[in-house]
Amino acid sequence: MRARVSSLGFRGIHQRLRSVVTAGAMAAGIVAALACAAAAQTFEEMPVLFDARERLVRPDVSGLLRLRFLTTTDFPPFNFIDQTGRLSGFHVDLARALCAELVVEMKCQIQALPFDQLRSALDEGQGEVVMAGVAVSPELRENFLFTRPYMLLPARFVRHREVTLSSPDASALFNRPVGVIGGTAHETMLKAYFPNVTPVILPDRAALLDAVRTKAVDAAFADGLQLSFWASGPASEGCCELLDGPYLSQDYLGEGMMLMMRSGDTVLKQALNSALAAVSRDGRLQEIYLKYFPVSLY
Repeated sequence: MRARVSSLGFRGIHQRLRSVVTAGAMAAGIVAALACAAAAQTFEEMPVLFDARERLVRPDVSGLLRLRFLTTTDFPPFNFIDQTGRLSGFHVDLARALCAELVVEMKCQIQALPFDQLRSALDEGQGEVVMAGVAVSPELRENFLFTRPYMLLPARFVRHREVTLSSPDASALFNRPVGVIGGTAHETMLKAYFPNVTPVILPDRAALLDAVRTKAVDAAFADGLQLSFWASGPASEGCCELLDGPYLSQDYLGEGMMLMMRSGDTVLKQALNSALAAVSRDGRLQEIYLKYFPVSLY
């Protein structure tokens, strides 16, 4: 079963996911979660969002003076400062792969700014592309261009390993208590697509994870990225695991992660769509994904 979810506004995806690792322990926490997950889990592939039969026009971008990607430092595992003090993450590696595909490596730059400054910096010509988890909204589409999505962010269930279920899928949760954060898209999605579960509304992420850890609920339904890093990292103490899914939904969870450009940069948009398709089809995007998401979101 797959659901569909509404856009979240300019801060949407970034605001929703930046709490995966707290600011004070960002680099150390990401490294610990990645190492722990890689030791315990198998890898699964992310969805390929570009049809292999589709031929995207690639305009000539050799005349570009430079290609500057604007991102942030506080959005792990997409962007973060690693233990050596370098800007790292999924978005950083993807930007470099796109520049290599377009053969503009010598003109490629990646600059980190506070998230609240990204839109104005793009408007003022301080960069050509924003790559930072901006959620598309109708207002943004009126003023900026967006590529096709390169990653979708699913919802997932997580459960305590000691909770006995009749099957390894969501049907085993019918008529059982499932935690969800109140007032979120995930609450609406859970009630719409799993009407047979018994929702337990919780105030925040900490309360949700505590309810799973203490078996106050049989499972929880929330953002797959947060749940995957929590379940595989030291914070969960190995108590829990993902269950069933993923559940992808445009109507509830947004259109996915895209690159944002100024409204007049149609040639650059075409070039980046072509480059995204190329790195997706030949496996380079998957390699970057596995590096930063050793516990698959999917």
